[in-house]
Order: sequence, then structure tokens, then C-alpha cells
Amino acid sequence: MAATHPIPQWFTGSQYTYRVAASILKYGPVARTTLAKMLGLSQGALSRITSDLIHEGVIEELPPAEGSGGKPASVSELGAGASKSATLSAAAGLAAKAGAERRRGRPQTALAVCADAKTFIGIKVHTNSAVATAVNAHSRVLIESHERALTDQSPASVVSCLCELTAECSQDLAAQGLAAPTAVGVALAGHVQGDAIVTFSPFLHWEKPVDLAAMVSAATGLPTGVFNDIDSLLVDASWFGPGVGLNAFAIITMGVGVGYSLAVHGSPVDYPDKSYGLAGHIPLDPNGPQCIAGHVGCAQCLTTDSIAQEYSQMIGHEARFSDFERDVRSGASLATRLVSRTCFRLGTLIAIVANLAMPDKIMVAGETAFIVQLGTDSVRDGINHYRHSQCAPVRFDIVDHDWQLWAKAAASQAIVRHISPVDC
Repeated sequence: MAATHPIPQWFTGSQYTYRVAASILKYGPVARTTLAKMLGLSQGALSRITSDLIHEGVIEELPPAEGSGGKPASVSELGAGASKSATLSAAAGLAAKAGAERRRGRPQTALAVCADAKTFIGIKVHTNSAVATAVNAHSRVLIESHERALTDQSPASVVSCLCELTAECSQDLAAQGLAAPTAVGVALAGHVQGDAIVTFSPFLHWEKPVDLAAMVSAATGLPTGVFNDIDSLLVDASWFGPGVGLNAFAIITMGVGVGYSLAVHGSPVDYPDKSYGLAGHIPLDPNGPQCIAGHVGCAQCLTTDSIAQEYSQMIGHEARFSDFERDVRSGASLATRLVSRTCFRLGTLIAIVANLAMPDKIMVAGETAFIVQLGTDSVRDGINHYRHSQCAPVRFDIVDHDWQLWAKAAASQAIVRHISPVDC
């Protein structure tokens, strides 16, 4: 268990106890009646479980005015007796009914995870630096982010940097009189086994597996989990953000690389090879640039290096991505043309994801997501070009780039592991 889950559980209990706690974390504040119906539990069984969780200091009762009556639940949170579509509709109906009862003057106390009982540190590792922040048990950011450069990319150097960032975040928490951190979550681009061992990291260039979780834990004295960065964004959105309650939710990231991840019923799809950049070479444009693998117009055309190279060819001299960004913001015609072209290509990728994975919503994030905000019409054109005319419009959100969000997402992974050892 320690190798699989290096972050210890908040409490010990039955599978139902963990499911109740996880549901309260994800959907709370939530009324007991709504929660019981979501999970298919009797009021008596739920009362016993919640009493234990209150006694353990995991959850608390909130005054009626603070309760939401429950958010729409995902399929995995509901009883097994109904179909998936029926249970989703039922969950939404329960939330609506709870809200109507409050309006009719039937207030109920609501249950929520004790937000300030625990704090967690999240760190996002880049090629040459790392960014850290700290959150409470609701994954609400508590401090300003900290950033440190990596002296080199060796495991020892990375661990030293992460240890310093952890100390700085811990000092900030102590200065505010907040709880000491319970655990550290580390997110990076690459493949991670058992939330601990990095077996592949394209930007750190490690030649053999590294048990980064054990190394950071030994250096900081705190339980540490290591996670894929895009999966971390997905978990953060599915538990604390726009993906809560959705049947299926996908993330596409664009920047130094291209990433993709999918959650179904609130949980990331578990596929052993998914963190090897599987979306990075999907064909998007037969007239697009050639990637280093020889593919013409694959998804690498959405990366910063490819965009800079294509822009250089358009203007007739070498340009960096920062030059392209400057020209975009100043309204240069060739830069604007490349924005439209890039956004159409992204729309093609979104259409592929929407057509095959059929998510309820897609979130677009990453260093170059600002391009999407400047060319949403072209994104829609790309989507519509590869979607049936009778299909509903694809719902997508564009997230402003902020490395603190990625660090927060690493902390969210630690929270979820701490409260939920089972697939809730």
C-alpha cells in the first residue's frame, strides 16, 4: 500500500465511509438527505458514518444559510440501481429540490469537509524551474506562489529545489497561524508509477526511473506524492472546478507540448500509456508544418516551438515565440493570420476529442491558451468543420495561464489521495 499510495489516509474506515467523505469533499456543502439519495444509503447508515467523520474532525455541519443543498453528482457517486443517464438526472433533480425546499423555508444543516483542518503544498516542476503554493482541504489557495530556478536537472538538484520551496510555503502557513502541511503533491510532465516513481520525463531527461516521492519525503519529512501534471489539472477540475458533476470531462493543454486527459464519472481514465504524449502527433492539418518525427501537420503544430518556426517562415527571418506573441498583441497581420490558423487546428483537435470521447465539456489550458481567446471564431470553425451539423455545440472553457494553478492542481491530487483511497 505504501508503494502505491505514498500519501497516508486522513482516517480509517469502510469503503462507504471513504465514499461519503469523498462525496462531501466534491459536492459539499451538501444536505444529509441529498447525500443519502446520491449514495443509495439509508438515513440511519449515513448518520452513523457522518457522526464518525465529525468526531474524527474530517467534516463539519454548517448553518443552513451556508449549505448548497448539494451539487449535481457524477454517476460514480450514485446508487447502482439506476442507469447512468437516469442517475445523473436524478442527482440534478435532488439538488434542485433541495434548493426549492430552502426557498420554501425548510432549511437543513449541510455537511462540508473541514476546510482549515489540513493544508497541503503543491509544486509544479518545469524544465528549468519549479513553482509552489499551499492550499486548504478545499483546495483554496492560501499563500502567494513561490518560484525557484533549478541549478540543473539532476534528481538531486530537483529534490533540493523542492525542499526549499516546501520550507518557504511552510513558513508562510505558520506566519498566518495555519495548520502545518499534511503532505506535498508534485506535478511534472511525464510518466509516474504508483504516485512515486518517475519512469519518463521528456523535459527533465532522466535516464532511469527515479523514486522522486521517496526522495522528497526524506528531504522534507512530509509524505509526498508525484503525479502527471495534466492528470493533476484534470483531478483539480473534476473535484474542485468546472468538471464537478459532469459525466465526462476532458482537458487539452498546449504550450511546450500538447497534452490530453479524460475523466469519466469524475475519475481520470486509467490507461497505462496515457502520459506518453499520445495526443501530440494526431494529424490536424495536411498543409501544416512538419514535426521532428516527420509528421506533416500533426498536433505538434500547436506547440510554442512549431508556432515560432512557422511564424519565422511567414515573416522571412528567425523569430522566437515571444516575438510572435508581441506581434499578435500589437495586431500584426501575419501574426493574426497564424493565430487564426492555429485556432482552426485546435478546433480540429477539439472536434476529434468531442467526437470520440464525447465529453460534456473540454477545458483548454497551457502557456499558449491565450491564443485561443484571440481566435475563438476560428476554433469554432475548426470544430464545426469536423462535426455533424445536427450535433450540439461543443462546450469548452479557456483557462488563463497561471503556473500557480498547476501547483494547486498538484496539491489537489494530494488532497484526493489523502481522503479517498478508493475510486470514488
